[in-house]
Amino acid sequence: MPAPTIPYTPHYVPAPPTKEDLEWAELPIVDFSAASTPEGRAALTPQVCNAMQTYGFMYLVNHGLTQAQNDRIFDIADIPFSQVPEDEMRRYTADIKATGSYRGFKPREVWIINNGVRDQLEHYNTHRSITELQSHPKALRPFLPEMRAFTEYNHEKILHPILQILARGLELPEDTFVKMHGFDDPSETYLRFMKYYPRTDEDEQRSKNVWLKGHTDIGTVTILWSQPVSALQILCPDGNWRWIKHIDNAIVVNIGDSMEFLSGGFYKGTIHRVRQPPRDQQGYPRLGVFYFGSAKEDVVLKPLQESPVLQRVGIVRRFDDEKAPTMDQFRKGRTAAYGLSELTKKNDVVEEQIIHNVPVRHYN
Repeated sequence: MPAPTIPYTPHYVPAPPTKEDLEWAELPIVDFSAASTPEGRAALTPQVCNAMQTYGFMYLVNHGLTQAQNDRIFDIADIPFSQVPEDEMRRYTADIKATGSYRGFKPREVWIINNGVRDQLEHYNTHRSITELQSHPKALRPFLPEMRAFTEYNHEKILHPILQILARGLELPEDTFVKMHGFDDPSETYLRFMKYYPRTDEDEQRSKNVWLKGHTDIGTVTILWSQPVSALQILCPDGNWRWIKHIDNAIVVNIGDSMEFLSGGFYKGTIHRVRQPPRDQQGYPRLGVFYFGSAKEDVVLKPLQESPVLQRVGIVRRFDDEKAPTMDQFRKGRTAAYGLSELTKKNDVVEEQIIHNVPVRHYN
């Protein structure tokens, strides 16, 4: 039989990697090729869990997808921003504040970053099922089967093994977190295509070059497909911001607040931000591909006290257990409020809001 043909879309060409000597974060690089077996996951557990305790971030390599497959998903990721007419995209724009959901399109200049400067980023979010809970712009429809294959791969081959390893690190049954993240369960684990655009010099000055304030992620595990435009920084344990370096066909993984809550503070939701790229990449857009993992909607975000590890080392709580929100409450509250609600200034750096009894901080 003839091989199936895939629909054509122009190849997306990103900026070349920066040549500037930046202060890079020294994150662990994890060879994920062994993660498909229990023995392999056991061997990876010390490295992965140490990374998630120390940095909350790590790189994964040898994850099973080729560079060509990586390139193809970035080609598809650019379609919402380059091939969908403005009037059509308006019909797919998410009502973020009303629904507490990012499903659909987010245009530019929705969020206030700092000193009245609004964001210059667009993103298109789709539930991992791709077609079951939302429709899509015409230009994207021929690519929906590939998007579904990509979400299934991220969920089953990357997210689930990470969750199994994190459970091992807490000396819990390997399927503890996996049971909270079934592909068909009601939850908002989703695929995001995101594109940042260059800003004016005036906006850069007024916002102190920050494109997205320092924050922690909402969900449990974030999977970011590495791309060449340097802009992501993490707040390291020594209190300094350092850049995340691009590695070809690697994945950057980080812990979100929900996993920090479930793990009693054992795994860290690390503060990270997006800022203006280095000089040799300024003027280029920055296209990103993300898979954001969230637990089932009814999971209560309180520590798993049955963990022998937590019983030994103790639990760090950010709120009382009886006030713990469900995943659905926390996600909707954070999503609806981000960039759209008033923040309380704690000092010259930190601003705070309370979401379902949980203090959520933002860092300028």
